[in-house]
Amino acid sequence: MIKEFISKAQSGEIDIVEHTHKILEEAKKINKEYGYFTAITDDLALQNAKKAKEESKKEKSIRRNLLGVPLSVKDAICIKDVETTACSRILEGYKPVFNATVIEKCLMNGAVIIGKTVQDEFGFGGFSVNAGKGYNAPKNPFDRERSTGGSSGGCAGFTQKTRFTHVSLGESTGGSIAEPASFCGVVGLCPTYGRVSRYGLLDFANSLDKIGPIAKSVEDAAVLLGAIAGHDENESTSSPNPAEDYAGFAGKPVKGMKIAVIKEAFGDGVDKNIEDNIWLGIKKLEKEGAGYEEISLSFPIKYGIPAYYLLSSTEASTNLAKYCGMRYGKHELLKGNFDEYFTKVRSLNLGDEAKRRIMLGTFARMAGYRDAYYIKALKIRAKMILEYKKALSKFDALLTPTSPVLPPKFSDIEKLTPLQQYMLDVLTVGPNIAGLPHISIPTGSHKSLPIGTMLTGDHFCEDKLIQLGSALEQSQ
Repeated sequence: MIKEFISKAQSGEIDIVEHTHKILEEAKKINKEYGYFTAITDDLALQNAKKAKEESKKEKSIRRNLLGVPLSVKDAICIKDVETTACSRILEGYKPVFNATVIEKCLMNGAVIIGKTVQDEFGFGGFSVNAGKGYNAPKNPFDRERSTGGSSGGCAGFTQKTRFTHVSLGESTGGSIAEPASFCGVVGLCPTYGRVSRYGLLDFANSLDKIGPIAKSVEDAAVLLGAIAGHDENESTSSPNPAEDYAGFAGKPVKGMKIAVIKEAFGDGVDKNIEDNIWLGIKKLEKEGAGYEEISLSFPIKYGIPAYYLLSSTEASTNLAKYCGMRYGKHELLKGNFDEYFTKVRSLNLGDEAKRRIMLGTFARMAGYRDAYYIKALKIRAKMILEYKKALSKFDALLTPTSPVLPPKFSDIEKLTPLQQYMLDVLTVGPNIAGLPHISIPTGSHKSLPIGTMLTGDHFCEDKLIQLGSALEQSQ
């Protein structure tokens, strides 16, 4: 737990520099077997650790919520002078000249950055099998033949596997924090859109992307959220709403709180073992004094997948247009006209899934198709938000499984069509489209494979999710 770690660091029981050496050594050993990191940043980590150690010795030091705490970072988030590629070959060699806002905030809070983690290329995937640049898919910490989930797979895998106190910065567009957290048996907290600055994030889809914590416990996730939340004048979608002491809600009683269990999230397509486990958790919350009611909320589940993939691919196709082999990253010898050059660079250096999404998104926004696809998807999104808001006006949170399936084997993923892979995001795309905060909590296992329960709250109600999530976590 972060709070316990900091207390020991300040008392001298834990030497931050020595501790950093140990986790770096462990990270290298784990990485050889499981493939969680794109880079392990020894020099930066030790530099951060020495600074944190000096800070810990000061009698009247400013409160640092992450003092000496090891932090890993998804490869789509910029760290100054550290190669940042979103696991795409087209950005090979790109080293940002600035830190993302979330990195600046973590450093101000005393964090020790130990490395960048593997993901699907630009976030395009739910199993971390689409990593470019020659990276292999990270392996599930419970079974190396299975997926960690995606796209923040490296974040979640290492968070589970390391024996040390550790938190990670993930990013979600359609489920990329909650799903890998579920598959790896850790906590994934995706905040309200705008709650955390996106400045310094390599965009997938601007109206959907959200940076959030992956941690070993709800309280640790809440501590990290408290460190990174807040307004940022550099980012136009950043909310002016003040950040809260989110960690203070962990452990609070849930008596009197009301939960809506979404009927359509159970039944056909959902593993029966997952369904049984989720209901055990619901009954445990009921014993803690929280009431529940089953409700129907079919619209987001029925239309979430097509709306999400149209909207996200449309935005991705425009965002990726800047990767053309001219400004940074991979380039080739300039031959022929510019269109021919751009085509060659992008054909050689973008992966199959990236190309698929570019083509889908470009098609959806072409003249003659824009109204039929993109505009219609925007209308569906607006209706989804209204449906969620209506339900959340009566309840503190909505409850579903995080994923309808247990972590799949890589051999099984290979047999799935792209559409079948997309459909496995059916329970996470809705809250992401609506910009709603949600949290995945490990609530048990089946045959040693973890199961996650997802709670979704109203905009800027992360406090309720932390309160309920903590109670659910403690009831296990």
